[in-house]
Amino acid sequence: MTTNLQPDAQMDLRGTPCPLNFVRTKLRLERMTPGALLEVWLDPGEPIEQVPDSLRMEGYGIEQIEDRSEFFALKVRRPATSTE
Repeated sequence: MTTNLQPDAQMDLRGTPCPLNFVRTKLRLERMTPGALLEVWLDPGEPIEQVPDSLRMEGYGIEQIEDRSEFFALKVRRPATSTE
């Protein structure tokens, strides 16, 4: 099964502390078109532990979390239908 995980946009939030990395990710997703995919680079530890869970609670779909040795690449999709 091959799904298209080519991101529509990318953000490098390495070095950005919690919860600022979550807030920046959410704001970026809100500006994207419904159904768009965002790739976010996060540090290990608290960022990769907290940000995906917080995004899920806000209704965003986590498509993939990829360990790239020194950081994690999180792919998150804005829902196709907006609740706003």
